Amino acid sequence: MPNELIWILFALLNFSLLLLFYRMFGKMGLFVWVGMATVIANIQVLKTVELFGMTATLGNIIYGTAYLATDILNEKYGKNDAKKAVWMGFSTLIAMTVMMQISLVFNPAPDDVAHESLQMIFGMIPRVAAGSLAAYAVSQYFDVWIYDRLRKLFPADKFLWIRNNGSTMLSQLLDSAVFCSIAFLGQFPMTVWLEIFITTYIIKFVVALIDTPFMYIAKYMHKK
Repeated sequence: MPNELIWILFALLNFSLLLLFYRMFGKMGLFVWVGMATVIANIQVLKTVELFGMTATLGNIIYGTAYLATDILNEKYGKNDAKKAVWMGFSTLIAMTVMMQISLVFNPAPDDVAHESLQMIFGMIPRVAAGSLAAYAVSQYFDVWIYDRLRKLFPADKFLWIRNNGSTMLSQLLDSAVFCSIAFLGQFPMTVWLEIFITTYIIKFVVALIDTPFMYIAKYMHKK
């Protein structure tokens, strides 16, 4: 099965699972999802794949679902709940990073088979980890702010797609700029850095388009 088809099916699965969490657990399910998504995205991002003729990292899909979750919270419960979700995700990511770094300090047993693999996955270069944390905090906080602004400019339900897509696409652009600048600027030639930045944002842009119908479905869940 080609990567492109797997990617599309994977995107549909991720957004469907987010809606399932929301359907089953309500607002609390969205908070849990944001924390889980930020951790999984930072593990998946270590794997690179070929997609649509470009080299891309995984993690962009589930990372995109975190933006959808905060948009749902902003739309239905207000920006304060959306901000709480952002900081919950940020705190979860820091806690995971700290705990896994400490776990790598332990000397493995002679017959251990997992330490080297865990070292490879979680032994992140500090600059990359810092880029990920900074990009998440800045872009998610911006997403909450710009969504609230767009809702005031386009309050009608028929403009929900503008609020959702506009906020996510702008914040994902900011996320890509912050992460690529901190993690890779100066590490690669400028042409290579620019290619990484552009391909990363293109994938995130497509994910933002895919999440639109799921936003409309969530809009009418748990209506009082």
